[in-house]
Amino acid sequence: MFEMKNENDETATKHKNQDFFRKLDEDRKKNCEYAVLVSMLEPENDLYNNGIVPVLQNDKGERFEKMYVIRPQFFVPLITLLCQICRKTIDTRRELALMRSQQVDVTHFEEKLTAFKESFGRNVRLANDKFNTAIDEIDNTIKRLTKVREALVASGDYLDKADKKLEYVTVKRLTYGNPTMKAMFEEASKQ
Repeated sequence: MFEMKNENDETATKHKNQDFFRKLDEDRKKNCEYAVLVSMLEPENDLYNNGIVPVLQNDKGERFEKMYVIRPQFFVPLITLLCQICRKTIDTRRELALMRSQQVDVTHFEEKLTAFKESFGRNVRLANDKFNTAIDEIDNTIKRLTKVREALVASGDYLDKADKKLEYVTVKRLTYGNPTMKAMFEEASKQ
């Protein structure tokens, strides 16, 4: 914010630069970072005649930040100085924004890593559960197949015993102790 002040030599009441500091500071606080009073007031004051003067406080003890008083011949040098400061500020803000985005990237990376770990851990747990279920099923199948094998072996033993018993089956043995059957077989063998 720039404000220009000048007085005619014929003016009865002479203003001082500090008469405008408070209002200039209030105006600066609305939307500006710096406030500059370009003044031809107090032409005999050597402080204001020597260059760019920072305003720290007025006679009432009020403090002012980023406020300067200059003569018109220092207007262009001050503009150049402010441009350089603004460029540095912009560069600093860009670096800060970059650092913040990198920090956000790190935060997002950590969130993604945590999500990946949780998802991976869940998959490992599910795979482990399926693995254990498969092992249990294999054990149960082995037990069932062992029982089937034992039944088949027992069935084979019974068939062997039946086959051996069949070898000993004769008409004579079948009719032993049964006179009716014995008589029928004898008559059938005569015919």
